[in-house]
Amino acid sequence: MNYSTSTRLSVGIATIFMRVFKRDMKLAFRATGQWLNPLLFFVIVVTLFPLGIGPGPNMLATIAPGVLWVSALLAMMLSLDALFANDFRDGTLEQMVLSGHPLTVVVIGKVMAHWVTSGLPLVILSPLLGLMMQLPEGAYLVLVGSLFLGTLSLSFIGAIGAALIVSVNQGGVLLSLLVLPLTVPVLIFGSGAVSAAGMGLEISAQLSVLFAIVFLAVSLAPLAIAGALRVGVAAGR
Repeated sequence: MNYSTSTRLSVGIATIFMRVFKRDMKLAFRATGQWLNPLLFFVIVVTLFPLGIGPGPNMLATIAPGVLWVSALLAMMLSLDALFANDFRDGTLEQMVLSGHPLTVVVIGKVMAHWVTSGLPLVILSPLLGLMMQLPEGAYLVLVGSLFLGTLSLSFIGAIGAALIVSVNQGGVLLSLLVLPLTVPVLIFGSGAVSAAGMGLEISAQLSVLFAIVFLAVSLAPLAIAGALRVGVAAGR
């Protein structure tokens, strides 16, 4: 994808999105660790809990929602640092900013590619790990649905932090300090929905809040990310 000034053409928003999305998907699959590390981390962390506290089904069923959600959250944090950093270092991000294309559309394409490679695999694998954690039978569908909404929100929320530190070298710890407090509502309502489903309680309130968070994240976060990237690129010149 060429972001040079000579190629500033009137390109449709959908076309811009697909170009950025396909580019980042190709780069992610070439760098195997970018999508494999979060998945392996998710599996390892969840697997350690039955080994550490014992295989008692009642105890595992009680802590399963929290363990699965916290593990998914931390797993996604592993890949956030590289979301914009690689493009910033090689100058591609500056060309994206100067290309004349809507930067919010470019941002959405990059964040969606990040979610597909880092968040969606966790959602797909979660029922298997839930089975290992003795998750109650009625909670599996809610686990998948809540993680689907939650990981999508986490990608957009985390991208704000990644954009803010794009010009900072070795900013992984700073990224965690910025992003983790913002993810607390997603964690509370996501794990709460799974726990309530396991006990046969009503889950509409928790899922409604997750839907609201996703809507706000998808609609507002790209504007904040685009602004932070412009500042970061200007600061890094």
